[in-house]
Amino acid sequence: MEFKDIKKIVELMDEHGLSQFKLEQDETKLELKKGGDVDVNAISKLLASQPAPHYATAPAMAPAAGSPAAPEAAEAPVGKEIPSPMVGTFYTSPSPEADTFVKVGDKVTADTTVCIIEAMKVMNEIKADIDGEIVEIVAENGNAVQFGEALFRVK
Repeated sequence: MEFKDIKKIVELMDEHGLSQFKLEQDETKLELKKGGDVDVNAISKLLASQPAPHYATAPAMAPAAGSPAAPEAAEAPVGKEIPSPMVGTFYTSPSPEADTFVKVGDKVTADTTVCIIEAMKVMNEIKADIDGEIVEIVAENGNAVQFGEALFRVK
């Protein structure tokens, strides 16, 4: 039995409002149940009994004449990063009308507030925690940031 056949059976189950289906044909046994407990062992056995899918791979193409063989490596980031200490929304200023906390080229100390991260409706002021000069604002104002994600680069 092929995957497309199982998919068709599931579609028919949906179409006719069936919550359970059982099929035994030769050595193939298939039992489908919607909304019930998932039998991980049965699914594993079914997948193991099926032949592994074969994916065709395209042959590697040679670079065009006159083009470099490989792209040049990207430049390494300059300086140290100020990472996000939490998951939340990144803001560069205390309000939409206010000036940004810092700009590229500004000198900061460990106690300088560099941004706000909103998490669960709480505005958290984020300090630089290092001394130096802001060389890049990595995160984008109003966008979500993850824990440990670079917010700024400082040299």
